Amino acid sequence: MLRLGWFSTARGQTSRKLLTAVQEAIDRGYIQGRIVVVFCNREPGEDANTDEFLRLVQAYGIPLVTFSYRRFRQQRGLPPVRQGEPLPPWRRDYDREVIRLLRPYAFDIAVLAGYMLVASDVMCQEYDLLNLHPAPPGGPKGIWQEVIWQLIEARAERSGVMMHLATPEVDEGPPVTYCLYSLRGPDFDPLWQQMEGRALAEVRATEGEENPLFLQIRRHGVAREVPLVVETVRALAEGRVAVREKRVVDARGRPIPGLDLTEEIERLVAASREAGPGER
Repeated sequence: MLRLGWFSTARGQTSRKLLTAVQEAIDRGYIQGRIVVVFCNREPGEDANTDEFLRLVQAYGIPLVTFSYRRFRQQRGLPPVRQGEPLPPWRRDYDREVIRLLRPYAFDIAVLAGYMLVASDVMCQEYDLLNLHPAPPGGPKGIWQEVIWQLIEARAERSGVMMHLATPEVDEGPPVTYCLYSLRGPDFDPLWQQMEGRALAEVRATEGEENPLFLQIRRHGVAREVPLVVETVRALAEGRVAVREKRVVDARGRPIPGLDLTEEIERLVAASREAGPGER
């Protein structure tokens, strides 16, 4: 049985959806495993969305560990870590304390599900951590907004979603699982045509994230994120993919460039569309 750790900052609804999807799959026997601990880098009372997530964890009866990153930093008079800058040494101190708090809970692998902190080398050496990234292997890096703009700029034929092994270098870890989807066809072709002759800078300045093509790419990506997390955990529980000494391997222990779950994910996305909003 797969023993799973779960890390989240839980800033919004998606964090709750991811936890619910995996826990319900475990409860109905679809995944042979259990979540042995949830770690949150916020404590009760810091944020309303996070509080709702923490109540959900408690309702499931999952052991919960919280340790406020904000309080840790502010009590020591430390400045915020700016995106893109190297992690300062004190971030390792925070991660060492997290590891100490989690020591009573033995898990095989952990999912970073809405966890907003970059894992330091200390954390990555201690645990195998899976991170969700809204692009296929070899695709754009960065936050999801920048990924979409890069896809549009390159007039990409396809995109995808992957779960990769977290490393201190953001978005650089080896793919564990992934799925692909086309950026062409009836849903996309008219929107690409609307972009003809338009400079990307002008589109970003005038329409921004309300651009129809941007929104369509985002919709297709989001539709695959929760299914990919569930199917990844299932594949790990079944031994179809594993992480061994920071290498991704198949059921026979052979190194692989990630497990392609496109077929499974597309089947689930199609079933969700057919069910309609009221039946999901």
